[in-house]
This record gives sequence, structure tokens and C-alpha cells, in this order.
Amino acid sequence: MKATWNVEQVPEGLRVRQVYGFLFDTEGRVLVQDDHGYFNLPGGKPEAGEDFQATLFREAVEESQVEVGTAAYLGYVRVEEPDTEPYAQVRMTARITRFLDRAPDVSTGRLLRRLMTPVDKAPGLLDWGDIGFAQADVAADVARRDLGILLAGPDTEAVYAD
Repeated sequence: MKATWNVEQVPEGLRVRQVYGFLFDTEGRVLVQDDHGYFNLPGGKPEAGEDFQATLFREAVEESQVEVGTAAYLGYVRVEEPDTEPYAQVRMTARITRFLDRAPDVSTGRLLRRLMTPVDKAPGLLDWGDIGFAQADVAADVARRDLGILLAGPDTEAVYAD
């Protein structure tokens, strides 16, 4: 598999298969889902008629039981796999406006934990390599500049919001 990070808009004709979000709490930490030691950002597959923001809003509630404010587009990962047409995984960022009671994901039945961590520590958990660090850098910049989020410092401890 080949994955390439791009900060431009998704090109016409490149199918978007996933929309993931760097979601920040009031302490400036980002939500990383913990599925028994496997970490990921909240997000999922767009449904018919949904734009990127609608997909992120729905998936944030379904998977992590959080509501978010207006989302900002960050870029996309172009994924190329053997015997498959290339596709895009969109990345966005938003501020968490409300934590709801935890519940199993409606599509998988799994109960995901909500790890809140400084954004600069998220790439190590996600294990996405260099493109994960590049995405986190863009997320931090956009969260600060466009959403007015004061980011947690690198000495901030990661905590579960269960």
C-alpha cells in the first residue's frame, strides 16, 4: 500500500472512502479512540448525500459519543493498493462541544475508549508513520489559527474521558 498526504482539495474523480477528524477538547487535547490497544481517529465512511462535515459529525457521535462544532478541512491521504482504484481518506479538525455518555458504536457494537492526548503525541499512537506526523502538524496549525484552540503542551498527560 502507498499512502500520500496532500493539503489540497480532493481532486475531481478521486473517490472518498473515509473521513477522519482531529477533535479537540477544551484542554487542547485531541481525541484518539482506543479499541483494546488499537488506536484511531473518529471517522468513517460517507453515506449517500453527506458532505465531509456531515460524515464527521455523524461518526463522532456514533463511534465516540462526542458532538463537535464547525469542522475545518485539513487535506486528504491518497491511498493506492494493488488491484484497487486509488481513493482518498479526508482529514478534518473540530472542537468537541459536548461529551455524551459512552455507548457501543452503532455499526460495530464495540465500545471504544476516548483517550485525550496532546496532538503531538497522537501520531505515535496512530502509528501512521511520517504522514501521521504531517497530518498532526496541519491539524495543530488549523486548530490554533482557524478554530482558536489553545493546544495542550507536550508535558500534558493523556487521560481517558470515559
